[in-house]
Amino acid sequence: MRHDQVAKNWDQPSALPEFGVRGLVGHIGYQALPLPSMISSPVGDEPVVSLMEHYARANWTELDVDSEFHSRIRAGGEKLVTEGHEAFCAQVEQTLEDLGKTLPAAENRPVRMPHWGPWAVPLDEYLISRLMEFVVHSDDLAVSVGVDTPEFPRHVNETVIDLLTRMSLNRHKAIDVVRAFSRKERAPQDITAF
Repeated sequence: MRHDQVAKNWDQPSALPEFGVRGLVGHIGYQALPLPSMISSPVGDEPVVSLMEHYARANWTELDVDSEFHSRIRAGGEKLVTEGHEAFCAQVEQTLEDLGKTLPAAENRPVRMPHWGPWAVPLDEYLISRLMEFVVHSDDLAVSVGVDTPEFPRHVNETVIDLLTRMSLNRHKAIDVVRAFSRKERAPQDITAF
């Protein structure tokens, strides 16, 4: 997010349909910004489901880019960055620094994102979903501004690839996923997770 090319392309469209670079930056930063209040809020009484159950219940992966849900995500990203590139990056960095101190001591308790639905997920699983968002959208941002995609630590990539593989199995036959990883001559055209 701090790369000079992001600042230079701040008002340009991103590689994602209907998403500008600044809105994409806002969306990436939002993956961390709610966490401090989420882990300090009292535990709610909504049902707790696994992350995979959450993805099974949520229909955002099937919605068109122009849907109300995706329009709200884009608008939310834009709203977060109204103070500009520098101010937003500083806000995200401060949040990450604070989380570096508080998150290791946080218990694995249910957390809820209101726009997800009337359920919560365990914090540890929620954090995996945020890693996935960081990795996927960091690539989107890098492609959008013409820079190399940042390299994440192997354990982060393994966690994200595991999640994406499990999500892909919700949409495709298992043998298609196996072939995509092992047999290029029989690999399907698409095993995307969403």
